[in-house]
Amino acid sequence: MSDTLRPALTRLRTPALVAAGTAGVCAAVVWADPTTPGGVIPPCPTYTIFGIYCPGCGLSRMLYSLVHLDIQAALHYNALGVVAVAIAVVAFAAWTVGRARGTTGPQWGRSRWAPRIALVTIALWFVVRNIPVAPFTALRI
Repeated sequence: MSDTLRPALTRLRTPALVAAGTAGVCAAVVWADPTTPGGVIPPCPTYTIFGIYCPGCGLSRMLYSLVHLDIQAALHYNALGVVAVAIAVVAFAAWTVGRARGTTGPQWGRSRWAPRIALVTIALWFVVRNIPVAPFTALRI
């Protein structure tokens, strides 16, 4: 192996491990098939106990649908989750390219506003998907 290729491969070790872990999680969700009632993945405790949809309700079914490339079903199960996955894929790609080049790109996660924006977005999603009138009832699973 050439001396110029070795550092790039070393820098890509961590992104490769993250990708492998992500593939493992996706494989586990496909194996568990959360769309089948009474499966391995338990129902949401928030919905079971309180009868309200938490921001994470439907995430495993959303991921199952995304793995099967059923975007419409994924959006039905958890639209915010689909947006989060899209952002994570773009961020992962930018991070991987930056690691391969030996540079760092923009890191919005280090912004002092990033946690606030994420928290407000999740809180709004929690409220909006529990509003009991149309069109908000379409956000329920």
